[in-house]
Amino acid sequence: MSIDNLISQFDAEIAKLQQARALLAGATTPAAKKRGRPAKAAGAARAVNAIAAKPAKKKRKLSLEGRARIAAAAKARWAAKKAK
Repeated sequence: MSIDNLISQFDAEIAKLQQARALLAGATTPAAKKRGRPAKAAGAARAVNAIAAKPAKKKRKLSLEGRARIAAAAKARWAAKKAK
């Protein structure tokens, strides 16, 4: 076997392998199943953004008197429970 003959055989084998690699890479990339939660549809994403655009409700504040009443009621409950 001459060197030129070996080189041409190697080139042919490399070309076959590159073609097979391209076919495999093209076949697995788009059709490959991704792991995890599927992406949301475009319409659902817009609906979520519309909900998120609403301003948040203001928190209600408890007055000092209301807080004192709740504390007194809790203390009375504990006292009644301890008395038993």
